[in-house]
Amino acid sequence: MMVWGSALLTGVLSWWLTGQLARERCVLSILDHPNERSLHTAPTPRTGGVALLSSAAAGVALAWLSGWAGGSEWRWIMAGVALLAVTSFWDDRAGLHPAVRLAVHGIAALGVVYGAGLAVASVPIPALGVVAFGGLASSLTVLGVMWMISLYNFMDGMDGFAGGMTVVGFGVLGCLAATAAMFDLAVVSLLVAAAAFGFLRWNWPPARIFMGDTGSIPLGFLAGTFIVMGIVRKGWDLWAGLLLFAPFVVDGCVTLLHRGLRGTRVWEAHREHYYQRLVLAGWSHRQTVLAEYVLMLFSATVAVLYVHSNETVQAGILLMSVGVYVGLAWAVRAVERQAQHRRGMSAESTPR
Repeated sequence: MMVWGSALLTGVLSWWLTGQLARERCVLSILDHPNERSLHTAPTPRTGGVALLSSAAAGVALAWLSGWAGGSEWRWIMAGVALLAVTSFWDDRAGLHPAVRLAVHGIAALGVVYGAGLAVASVPIPALGVVAFGGLASSLTVLGVMWMISLYNFMDGMDGFAGGMTVVGFGVLGCLAATAAMFDLAVVSLLVAAAAFGFLRWNWPPARIFMGDTGSIPLGFLAGTFIVMGIVRKGWDLWAGLLLFAPFVVDGCVTLLHRGLRGTRVWEAHREHYYQRLVLAGWSHRQTVLAEYVLMLFSATVAVLYVHSNETVQAGILLMSVGVYVGLAWAVRAVERQAQHRRGMSAESTPR
């Protein structure tokens, strides 16, 4: 009962703090000015992550005072969040060289693997066997956490998108952790989800505030770290975590792969993610984010089913999920073709 009370207070605090930061004359205001790669059209504050993280931290502190105490690994995790939050806030405010940002991401990930002792030793291939990483386990885990950090940052480009993924993703992680008796992970995951829910009130399209790197970078770190923690504690495997966050993982990975194969600089900002392409094809932010929410709920459902199924069913779930995402990629291309056709018809009908 105390956990739900802490979650309620966290959500309310996040709602209030985000509203304060969304004010035009807020002393912490940092404006995100639209450019050729943006989907928004007016300068918008991007300090919502400050409210989200502060509220989650307050919720964790309240849970700690009420008797919850996590293991020693939580010191490393919280230190990583603090390092990333401070660095990302500075990046939002003044800008940092990409190499500096990447180095900080690496330090935080190293803390999780070598400080907290969390490393993924193997990945199962349902109905086929297990692939062991051996001596590469620690290095691959560091890269995996860093990749999730980057994915969250890449996918935070539309009103309500990253906030919604945080509510669904961390909320389900919390429930899965609770059923696996990982109560410390359950508590923190639910508090992060509650903080994101409060933030979402102001980030819902049309957004009055964005979370900025201050929010997306630490959230990506926590998503990657919590997935790894659940794997190490045998609450789920890697595929369950990837299924849960598939709306980010699939879009981010496939888009960057396409850009890489074309020889495009993958680290540069762009508008080629599938959700961005839908908006550019004429869908509103609200239509697109609602479609993404349906996809998030689908992904969360199959992730839960995967965790509680045998290997044969798990293999079927993975194959079915691949088919669904291939179909969705085809559907986005169909929407783009229709938009191009409409524009062509409109150009032909315009008097000259």
